[in-house]
Amino acid sequence: MQRQIVDYALQRRSRLSDVHSGRTAMADVCDASPYLLRAAKFHGRPSDALCPICRKEQVTLVSWVFGEKLGQVSGSARTNDEIAGLATTAEEFSVHVVEVCRTCSWNHLVQSYVTGLPPRSTRTRRVAK
Repeated sequence: MQRQIVDYALQRRSRLSDVHSGRTAMADVCDASPYLLRAAKFHGRPSDALCPICRKEQVTLVSWVFGEKLGQVSGSARTNDEIAGLATTAEEFSVHVVEVCRTCSWNHLVQSYVTGLPPRSTRTRRVAK
């Protein structure tokens, strides 16, 4: 179950407006790291959206998981099936969805959300005697 969903569509639109008006250079937005491009290839899922910069291919959506209880998994790209599996076993963690163009290296955070099991209470209960 996804909760605390944040959509970054307005920020994306503003960024693209800056590029198209010349206020921001293409090199500043087409800067996907090799790691992100590899993650798009192996863990990404295709989208229906055409790349807003090069318009040569559909962008790929890559989901990254972050959470202190995830251990080594935190900070890695995961498929939707892997995230669904983690959500049933791992304590609350966040997912950041990034769109990336494998042709021109455009990339932008499009959504973030929290999923996983509710955090366990750290308080101990006192039993009245």
